Amino acid sequence: MGKPTGFLEYGRCENRLRPALERVKDWEELYVPVEGARRLEQGARCMNCGIPFCQAGVLFEGRLLGCPLHNLIPEWNDMLMDGNYGHALARLLKTNNFPEFTGRVCPAFCEQACTCGLYDAPVTVHDNERSIIEHAFANGLMKPRFTKNVSGKNVVVVGSGPAGLAVADQLNHRGHSVTVIEKHPRAGGILAYGIPNMKLPKSVVQRRIDLMTDEGVTFITGLDASEPAVAQRLSREFDAVILCCGAEEPRSIGVDSAGIRGVCYAMDFLHASADRTQYGIESELPSAEGKHVVIIGTGNTASDCVATSLRQGCRSVLQLVRRGRGDYLDSDGRLPQDYAQEEAEAVFGADPRVFGQSLASLQADEAGRLRAVVTKSGEELPCELLIGATGFAGCRADVCEAFGVERDRTVKTEAGRFRTSVPHIFTAGDMHRGQSLVVHAIAEGRAAAIEVDRYLMGYTNLI
Repeated sequence: MGKPTGFLEYGRCENRLRPALERVKDWEELYVPVEGARRLEQGARCMNCGIPFCQAGVLFEGRLLGCPLHNLIPEWNDMLMDGNYGHALARLLKTNNFPEFTGRVCPAFCEQACTCGLYDAPVTVHDNERSIIEHAFANGLMKPRFTKNVSGKNVVVVGSGPAGLAVADQLNHRGHSVTVIEKHPRAGGILAYGIPNMKLPKSVVQRRIDLMTDEGVTFITGLDASEPAVAQRLSREFDAVILCCGAEEPRSIGVDSAGIRGVCYAMDFLHASADRTQYGIESELPSAEGKHVVIIGTGNTASDCVATSLRQGCRSVLQLVRRGRGDYLDSDGRLPQDYAQEEAEAVFGADPRVFGQSLASLQADEAGRLRAVVTKSGEELPCELLIGATGFAGCRADVCEAFGVERDRTVKTEAGRFRTSVPHIFTAGDMHRGQSLVVHAIAEGRAAAIEVDRYLMGYTNLI
């Protein structure tokens, strides 16, 4: 423990969230990082516990306790305290392939398990992680890494989201020849198309894709593996196939929207926004500009739709939440807000959430354009764009059928395993475990890589 009294001497200092009325005018990052001596002090607050619950990553009384990746948090916090960014980076990369992603979009289970947080504020683990990896990229520490041990085995990963990138990264560094297939024009999956730029800049995603390319991973975009001919060729030409196509089937909004224009699902809306704002590609899906917007659902995706609608210049935005307001109050009886709800209140003067309401029907004009939604309480709300952020029903059937693997909501495997009903085909990420978080997807990719490597080589030295 580098500074035994650090947690007594220094208070928690988080990365600063930009003012709401400032940040809704652009797509730049939400937070201004704390760096320099203040960042080193945040590393010094780590208590280097005898039992570091922050890195446990286990279920306890039905809740996840600590980091699913088992990040070596006290070790790299100690090195950060000393300003030893190089050694901190080495310990961080030992368990986490992409700290630049989790350091921005992870809900920080580590901080929820921090012992320092029992009587004071927890250590800023999330912000410290981001600081270490960004310092590494800015100072030339993130150089391509190569292995001299080439296996001669060819592996294809279908899907380039966080799970697909993680399994590709692990197997490439193990010495296998890795190709990643992506149906969209750009690699990155949900990182590139589903998470708005202000939370995860697309330059950060592309920076990692470029590094993996330099290290020998081949990316092929614009190729849809759900086409039977493509799937058969991949299955025939590669020693192992890993399906990492995510959970793409949205859960129904619960009302009939046939023939009504102005209704879409959250991921389609966010994808279209990324195309317009980041990649300069127009979309057939409508923008929220000048429209009354209603979003069904709660959670991260719904909030991202609120924030995106605000940046597109919506006329109003409401978020229908099925459960009552009381279910969301904290221990002090207050209603917490995330970044998007804070922004909506700053712009329109009220929290966008309407609690205890669900959708009953839609109203359209004679041309089939949506004009209002009616709730089950009978309230009519003006609405020209309805976005369903109601979660996901599972993975796409067409990919599974093309490769001949068994599925129900997700691809079927043995419990705790990643091999499908077809011996040389594996799966990982949301396609395997169901809708989840980026940090879980990376953990899934790493675990799947171990099983694939053992299948290819008869043993594995991956961890």
